[in-house]
Amino acid sequence: MTPEQMRDASLLELFSLEAEAQTQVLSAGLLALERNPTQADQLEACMRAAHSLKGAARIVGVDAGVSVAHVMEDCLVSAQEGRLLLRPEHIDALLQGTDLLMRIATPSNAPVPADIEAYVALMGRLLDPAAAVPVTATAASLMAELQLEEPASLAEEPAPAVEPIAQAPKKSRRTTENGERVLRVTAERLNSLLDLSSKSLVETLRLKPHLATMQRLKRIQNNSLRALENLNVHLKEHALSLEAREALEDARRLLAESQQLLVEKNAELDEFAWQASQRAQVLYDTALACRMRPFADVLNGQVRMVRDLGRSLGKQVRLEIEGEKTQVDRDVLEKLEAPLTHLLRNAVDHGIETPEQRLLAGKPAEGVIRLRASHQAGLLVLELSDDGNGVDLENVRRSIIERQLSPAETAAQLSEEELLTFLFLPGFSLRDTVTEVSGRGVGLDAVQHMVRQLRGAVVLEQTAGEGSRFHLEVPLTLSVVRSLVVDVGGEAYAFPLAHIERMCDLDSADIVQLEGRQHFWHEGRHVGLVAASQLLQRPVNQGHQQTLKVVVIRERDTIYGVAVERFIGERTLVVLPLDERLGKIQDISAGALLDDGSVVLIVDVEDMLRSVDKLLNTGRLERIARHGNQAAEAARKRILVVDDSLTVRELQRKLLLNRGYDVAVAVDGMDGWNALRSEDFDLLITDIDMPRMDGIELVSLLRRDNRLQSLPVMVVSYKDREEDRRRGLDAGADYYLAKASFHDDALLDAVVELIGGARA
Repeated sequence: MTPEQMRDASLLELFSLEAEAQTQVLSAGLLALERNPTQADQLEACMRAAHSLKGAARIVGVDAGVSVAHVMEDCLVSAQEGRLLLRPEHIDALLQGTDLLMRIATPSNAPVPADIEAYVALMGRLLDPAAAVPVTATAASLMAELQLEEPASLAEEPAPAVEPIAQAPKKSRRTTENGERVLRVTAERLNSLLDLSSKSLVETLRLKPHLATMQRLKRIQNNSLRALENLNVHLKEHALSLEAREALEDARRLLAESQQLLVEKNAELDEFAWQASQRAQVLYDTALACRMRPFADVLNGQVRMVRDLGRSLGKQVRLEIEGEKTQVDRDVLEKLEAPLTHLLRNAVDHGIETPEQRLLAGKPAEGVIRLRASHQAGLLVLELSDDGNGVDLENVRRSIIERQLSPAETAAQLSEEELLTFLFLPGFSLRDTVTEVSGRGVGLDAVQHMVRQLRGAVVLEQTAGEGSRFHLEVPLTLSVVRSLVVDVGGEAYAFPLAHIERMCDLDSADIVQLEGRQHFWHEGRHVGLVAASQLLQRPVNQGHQQTLKVVVIRERDTIYGVAVERFIGERTLVVLPLDERLGKIQDISAGALLDDGSVVLIVDVEDMLRSVDKLLNTGRLERIARHGNQAAEAARKRILVVDDSLTVRELQRKLLLNRGYDVAVAVDGMDGWNALRSEDFDLLITDIDMPRMDGIELVSLLRRDNRLQSLPVMVVSYKDREEDRRRGLDAGADYYLAKASFHDDALLDAVVELIGGARA
């Protein structure tokens, strides 16, 4: 790229940044002028924004931007001078011009010349409705002027066009409202800085146990010195040689000197630890603040969207915002835009009534939606309310019955809170017809899902005839997470609190067996019970516990209880992303460090729920031994059945279970190989023809593995030819059984022949 091309690219980038800022001024000002078209300060601000954009577009040679900004400026000047009163159609056209300017500044979305000509003609008609034909001529002459005169002047005098911009960064840097300089830093560098600062903060915490050890050592030395003094007193009764007295004195002196040195160094270490922790905290807070942005940044275009959507539905709607300067992590802001847009569109479409309906209800014709942002206890709290008609609870009740989500008798007894929870179910909608705004069944369930991804929660409240209120709570930053730390197989794991319904202790009597699966009763429903040790592939603790520790996790309408060994406690963890080279680790989202510097893995709850579903579908979910039966459960021999036929797989599983064996299943050779590597079995029963990996490959891999090469293997196949039997045995199988001659006793007799009875 030539220096000239590099300079041009820089100019266009500056123009794009300026267009983004000035179009925000235009949008906010025009929406204010719609309510009061004679506000002098807003007229002045909008006129200057259009004028600035026209000048910037002229300098970088963007003719379309000059055309659009020019006619917008003419309209605003006419309004300033009292020659024109801005009406809704003028505001619509000016907002359309604002959108065009933003598109012009975005090369990938630039409008075609016909759009520009049409817009110039439209503004001409609005400025002078009686001169339709001359307007077209004016537009044409303006375009001709732009195409002939502006480039010519730039060609004749290139230096003045480039020189001011080239020097602009030296004369004026971007600043905040407080006059602070603003530098552009990549998100990756900010993330790296925050990562390093969080690690520094955790590292300083590791000094605490060292300080405690030093204090203990100081106490030991004090006791040693007292013991030496007592010894000296007792020895005075005996005649000691000069050498003995000198040795005793040397010991007292050395111990006193070491004690004094220890006291001094202990004080220095304590001071260093305090200062280091303070500096690390300031460093982390400063790095975190660099990622923070005002909540207003997520509102760009939302006020405009509410206004435009209301007009398209024939409603008068105003969006009022409080707490625009509330600081939030930029990652949280980006993920909040979609759910907030959902809720705002929902409020305009479902909540706010038409002007006629509002007047009949004794309300102002204009509806109001209020969005309030604030900080509370380390969380960003959003309250979005409207003064509309509220939710028609009887309509919700009818829809529940029609969709067969609940029997009519049960639906009739549902409380208001229970009815409102149905609105968050996937596909649930109160609209009978599909429109551009609503009726597709995509809305509140998506909002809840997105908020949960932010480790937050959303609650709906409403008052009939007075409106609805959504209460959202999300973390201020995704770089820290409030979690429950638990012990699984001797290692620490963290469950984000946003996904935890509750923690509980289960007695053995609370666990019931339903359809081959373990459940317990929770809030009026049976909840499936799974072992964290199986999901996370950790060894099972053989220790005896009076109760079972269970974490109840939920994601949307899916809920399970996960049995762990111990609750360590709630912790605020600094999230440390895993190395990208590791790829996606099953059931784990990130890592963190505890106060003592030990590592804790943060559970990916959504991924874990998918793992549970997979175990259920393949029949591999292990039972959690109830107290009193642990020894018997541990002594049962385990068999892995690998077959891609659901019928054959289930038949073999039930036969073996009824005989007392513990059975796990896999759907193909690859799934079976993963199971063999992660769990212990006494026998493998496998088919031959399977997708991804056939039985011959599976047996061959097993025989090459040092840990598995002695595991007994039975091949059960439809192929009953001698060459097929020979292939299986040559690969390393111990027994070959043809499905053509397959019957219950043949399978069970072969299993007993290979590994004996079900009990060890």
